[in-house]
Amino acid sequence: MEKKNNNILLEKSFAFAVRIVKAYKYLLEQKSEYVLPKQFLRSGTSIGANVKEAMGAKSTAEFFAKLSISYKEARETNYWIRLLVETQFFEKKDAESLLDEVIELQKIIAKIRITTQQNNL
Repeated sequence: MEKKNNNILLEKSFAFAVRIVKAYKYLLEQKSEYVLPKQFLRSGTSIGANVKEAMGAKSTAEFFAKLSISYKEARETNYWIRLLVETQFFEKKDAESLLDEVIELQKIIAKIRITTQQNNL
């Protein structure tokens, strides 16, 4: 079920993963924190990886399953960003755009999942 190369979800999730990796490096280098950032890195980069896998799915069920994992990872990343803000590893103003992006990804993925379900009932 590979989609065209200009897939907005693929592009946005990849760009978000790049930001996550850079934020992870910042946390390691500037804050000397290792435990929380590792979870943040894992979930934040997993969003796009699962979207990419969904695009190569062999069935609608597989496509939906991979998107569902991606959605869960986006929700988890949202949690880690908020936790990193509340524990003063991120400044709130610096984390707002990350939160905005992950919420946008959640909405896009949720809409695709709903559409997929409706079209395959």
